[in-house]
Amino acid sequence: MRRGSAAPVRGTARTRLLDAAVELIRRHGLHATTLDDLCAAAGVTKGAFFHHFDSKEALAVAAAEHWSQTTGALFASAPFQERPAAVDRIFGYLELRASLISRDPAEYTCLVGTMAQEAFETSPAIRDACAASIFGHAITLEADFAEALDASGAPPGVDAQGLARHIQAVLQGAFVLSKAADDPTIVIDSIGHLRRYLEFLFHHQPKRPRRSA
Repeated sequence: MRRGSAAPVRGTARTRLLDAAVELIRRHGLHATTLDDLCAAAGVTKGAFFHHFDSKEALAVAAAEHWSQTTGALFASAPFQERPAAVDRIFGYLELRASLISRDPAEYTCLVGTMAQEAFETSPAIRDACAASIFGHAITLEADFAEALDASGAPPGVDAQGLARHIQAVLQGAFVLSKAADDPTIVIDSIGHLRRYLEFLFHHQPKRPRRSA
């Protein structure tokens, strides 16, 4: 690199391939993303690809794990985690989810949700990696849901695990509908409905902005 150059360091070939997989598969889907596409986006040769991965399937499995690590770090370090009450952390999670929605579905939809829809029957390895990512993320919410349910009194049939999974089901479904309609506001609306449901469930009164005098 020349002195004074601002060019970023892109990381290892393996990391670049994983990042390329996240970007391209979210945009084009798993089956439509070719090895040539991945290598070109990552700036590596096919020889480098096969040095790190035996196949596109192996890359997809690793990409699901990479997705879990990067998104997990995002949520774990988010400011809402500092809120003292579990119910406030839950609503902070939904607020962050809503803030991530943009005009471009490739920027906000879920990598593992996309791959699971395509590969659930054709590739058990990819399906299982996607399941581990989605359900693993749901597990990170369970402690807050358990605390909030204990504080508010859980109605019959509602438990922390089921509630955490329900949140993911709504989000994943909203992503699919938003793609079908080419309308990201569907996700925002779904998150709003989730919030109202949880307000009823937890007997939580949302803070209203003060009226100016």
